[in-house]
Amino acid sequence: MWAHSMTVQDYQDLIDRGWRRSGKYVYKPIMNQTCCPQYTIRCQALRFQTSKSHKKVLKKMLKFISKGDVSKVVSEEEPMDSHIEDVVPSDFAYKSESQVSQTELTPLNEDHAEGAENEDKDNVETNVKKVESGSLQIPVDKDAAGPGEPSHSSKTVHAPPKPGKGADLSKPPCRKAKDIRKERKLQKLLQNQMGTLEGSPLQAGHQALLSQNSKTPTNQPKSIEDFIFVSLPDDAPHKLEVRVVRSSPPSSQFKATFQESYQVYKRYQMVIHKDPPDKPTINQFTRFLCDSPLEAENPPNGPECGYGSFHQQYWLDGKIIAVGVIDILPYCVSSVYLYYDPDYSFLSLGVYSALREIAFTRKLHEKAPDLCFYYMGFYIHSCPKMRYKGQYRPSDLLCPETYVWTPIEQCLPLLELSKYSRFNQDTKAVDEGRIKDLGRVRVLHKRTIMPYSVYKKRRKGPSDEASVQQYASLVGQTCSERMLLFRS
Repeated sequence: MWAHSMTVQDYQDLIDRGWRRSGKYVYKPIMNQTCCPQYTIRCQALRFQTSKSHKKVLKKMLKFISKGDVSKVVSEEEPMDSHIEDVVPSDFAYKSESQVSQTELTPLNEDHAEGAENEDKDNVETNVKKVESGSLQIPVDKDAAGPGEPSHSSKTVHAPPKPGKGADLSKPPCRKAKDIRKERKLQKLLQNQMGTLEGSPLQAGHQALLSQNSKTPTNQPKSIEDFIFVSLPDDAPHKLEVRVVRSSPPSSQFKATFQESYQVYKRYQMVIHKDPPDKPTINQFTRFLCDSPLEAENPPNGPECGYGSFHQQYWLDGKIIAVGVIDILPYCVSSVYLYYDPDYSFLSLGVYSALREIAFTRKLHEKAPDLCFYYMGFYIHSCPKMRYKGQYRPSDLLCPETYVWTPIEQCLPLLELSKYSRFNQDTKAVDEGRIKDLGRVRVLHKRTIMPYSVYKKRRKGPSDEASVQQYASLVGQTCSERMLLFRS
């Protein structure tokens, strides 16, 4: 769909039915037809716990800022370019409304080219425009070659480990260094206070106290905030600041930093994605990561920055080193893309920014209680490089048939058996948001808003019911009655 304008609630409901946006282009994979099924994934931000590899990244950033320590050791568990990068700019041909040819406005189901049945049927494309209180869409056609089958990494065969001698029973069992330090500290404290207590009845009590203290209490796991918002020394060599600026409509801060932000994007595309220098143009950058169909909303009970599309800029020592493109929606922060200065790849900015966005979601929740999820785009189990999103736990995947959320732990065994799977195990369950009354779909025709039942009677020429039915079934009854489907 080409979305000219859309409310944040419209888009929230669409991504909860498997849709996603790239600029103003909104798309949905047909899961049982595409070669690599893409499941919408969300992290339960309020319950999120950092993993060992996440802590490594957070500590690495903390050491760099506070001490200037540059550690270039990358964890094996950490993907090279780990973040929400489902769609690269070259994936879709961007066209303005005036550039869409009449042949592209033919219904999607119509075979108008030889071998059309072998072309990409994964995305339904419609053109969408906000008129008065609705959003509006125009069905268009686009032929795109489907991506190749994912590569399968071969299994490495390791030699069996050599037999060891086992533990030396003549030596005392190993103890944790921190337990030994605690015990020494307490011992010293007691000696300073009481003097030497050898032979006194108090000695036994002190020995018991030492023994009791050497048992380490259960430590509470550190939260993301404990790593991110820790106080830094006054002489810290670096300063990191994260600024949230509205990208659509562009705020004054966004305009003031546009050129610097674009230069970071251009370098990122050329170094990380090997784009030629003439490909990451300003127009392409704007269409891909700055333009958005989402209308800005600032309700009194919402987050301070409001809802809509934003750039989260990472400023290190007065310059931008990374930008996270995000949408703030009624129930979630949806990550769109991340780009960064390749010179700072050693900081694992993909993972770090994802963790910062989870922390940001938790912060927004304080003012907007309904906003408690972090949407990471698509999880692609059939592509090993795209499985890293499943490491942000607890997380859920969206059932492609009933659109209910299912814990990822329940989904993974099913995906091991088949790359396409229905996650809802209730065989009687159906899509509750399915289209029930096609006649109530809202249509914009000749500058007039009308239900499809009225438009159908007025329309001249061949019936377009099949494409309207397809559109309505994919967006659902609720959105089809709020958004405006443009019909020429």
